[in-house]
Amino acid sequence: MTINLKKCTIEDLPVLQKISYETFNETFKHQNSPENMNSYLERAFNLKQLEKEILTISSQFFFAYSNNEIAGYLKINTNDAQSEKMGDESLEIERIYIKNKFQKHGIGKYLFNKALDIAVERNKQKIWLGVWDKNENAIAFYEKMGFIQTGAHSFYMGDEEQIDFIMTKTLI
Repeated sequence: MTINLKKCTIEDLPVLQKISYETFNETFKHQNSPENMNSYLERAFNLKQLEKEILTISSQFFFAYSNNEIAGYLKINTNDAQSEKMGDESLEIERIYIKNKFQKHGIGKYLFNKALDIAVERNKQKIWLGVWDKNENAIAFYEKMGFIQTGAHSFYMGDEEQIDFIMTKTLI
């Protein structure tokens, strides 16, 4: 399987919205009410919100393609774009989402390694992310990649408060 990467631009907004809805829904719809899912999807992935994010200088999105079909995407943040105050020496992986049919094909690891490469290129000391405490597959993946839990924060799915573990990997 050939994996290709493309940095997203403002012209990619409709595709970014579609893959965001699809992958988030596939990943979390079975564990959340339809009302909370719809509320979150509309708030987080409406075109105006995604446009704001893609135009943020300290954020970047990348599409992963497998055999010329979009398989998933990565969003990273640095500096003041990070969702938590982690300092300028940190890079946040805010999103790695892969379509279900491309799960277990190495695409998540490929996107993780892209984020790691960017962190090293930018002389970051830490890479971090938030992961839902009930997402055992993702937690196991990140632990395998050398992350440890260093904190937690609240994440709101509609009107339901959930807990995300903050997981960190030291690079230096």
